[in-house]
Amino acid sequence: QVQLVESGGGLVQAGGSLRLSCAASGRTFSPYAMGWFRQAPGNEREFVARITWSAGTTMYADSVKGRFSISRDNAKNTVYLQMNSLKPEDTAVYYCNLVQAGGSTTGQGTQVTVSS
Repeated sequence: QVQLVESGGGLVQAGGSLRLSCAASGRTFSPYAMGWFRQAPGNEREFVARITWSAGTTMYADSVKGRFSISRDNAKNTVYLQMNSLKPEDTAVYYCNLVQAGGSTTGQGTQVTVSS
């Protein structure tokens, strides 16, 4: 079983930055990839970014390309999401997700609010 704990959310003005962290723990931690999804009120959950654990290959949603950057620290079993030039439409609950053999795990989420 793997547990994911997100942190780093908060309130920021438009144009500002936040850095989200997601720390993974558990005996069966052997991810293929980790990433972030988000869900705004009234909207479906949407993909934000993903990074493969071994090669570090990244993928981004078009809406965040050039503004967000995903990275990982293999030694700390942690994935990060650096969010720059934030916009009010980035306001959402951000969820960390892990994919490995046997299935996927999603964290509890962290709120990001961007004021105009």
